[in-house]
Amino acid sequence: MKDHTVVVPDLRGIGRSSKPADGYDKKTQAGDIRAVVTSLGYDKTFVVAHDIGNMVAYAYAATYPDKVERLVVMDAPIPGIDPWSEILQNPGVWHFNFHGPDAERLVAGRERIYFDRIWNDFTGDPNKPDEATRNFFAATYAQPGGMRAGFAQFAAFSQDAKDNKIFEQTKLTMPVLAVGGEKSFGPLQAVIMRHVAINVREEVVAGSGHWLMEERPDYTVALIRKFLDGPASAPTLASSASHSAEERVTPAEYKFPQVGNPGTGSSGIGGIETVVLKGNPEESGVYTIMLRVPPHTRIASHSHRDDRVATVISGTWHIGYGDTFDEAKLKALPPGSFYTEPPSRNHFAETGDEAVVVQITGFGPSSTEYVDATQDPRKTRK
Repeated sequence: MKDHTVVVPDLRGIGRSSKPADGYDKKTQAGDIRAVVTSLGYDKTFVVAHDIGNMVAYAYAATYPDKVERLVVMDAPIPGIDPWSEILQNPGVWHFNFHGPDAERLVAGRERIYFDRIWNDFTGDPNKPDEATRNFFAATYAQPGGMRAGFAQFAAFSQDAKDNKIFEQTKLTMPVLAVGGEKSFGPLQAVIMRHVAINVREEVVAGSGHWLMEERPDYTVALIRKFLDGPASAPTLASSASHSAEERVTPAEYKFPQVGNPGTGSSGIGGIETVVLKGNPEESGVYTIMLRVPPHTRIASHSHRDDRVATVISGTWHIGYGDTFDEAKLKALPPGSFYTEPPSRNHFAETGDEAVVVQITGFGPSSTEYVDATQDPRKTRK
């Protein structure tokens, strides 16, 4: 089924791309990727990356946050982002500091030996990558300038770390999928990304090492498709890394994203910003979400499958019950007001001249069903 346009550029110095003398820092390469995207006539895209591609993808998302709808990163560290210092102390990554003219001379004509060591040490399956793949990449790097350019990717890590420390000061708000191989980064990939993003979903590919697309290609592709094609999930509370049952949160700690992310449990209106305070509205169990609804927003009649209660935190929320939007049935609820959303009970709402924040608690999994499917904003966004 052909339902996505996929663009897979070789990074600077890699494969068939040119091999300039410099510019291998990931911030510069993010500019390369932006040029590719715009030259092909695109603007906003999904971004999917693996290995050093993660580093370029993070720089791209941090530099052009409004151009990345969703981000997928797979099984690699981000220079300068914790636990980067600990990762550098692992003897297995000695190749991060193996570069320069002498390294090029040592590897010349022995590219396959050099890469076999990397492939073998980081795989979960000794037969992957297969022989054809190994021969292809070894021959690619054996091209004039190939190893010099490959080593330059590692040599730029110190500059990348400096750039990323600056990027880290502004968290990514788009949905992020962090995928780790069980026998490689595993859940650590999500740990890394939660330092730089507020809306991170974690996945671990069972049985796989670092080479996800060679070891478990079908499963990995399915994960990516599900994430890219599924409903936008809301970020969890940024300060709640431990998922403890004990939570104390001040209003300043509600980390709303700066772009709309109408997740499960919301009405689906594009401008709504969502934060999950507890649980997960997509899974069984109690959850609490906080929604910030933009001014002058009208929400058509819809229902949710679960039994929900809500409190108005700020702004004046106008809500009514019924199968069609009817202004005569709206009741104005100022801050501190309480209301209910009984299971499958149709209701509608709107905001006035100010944004409204409401806090909703329900028992998942939740859903949203519109009385009139043509008024479902999730369908008009596709």
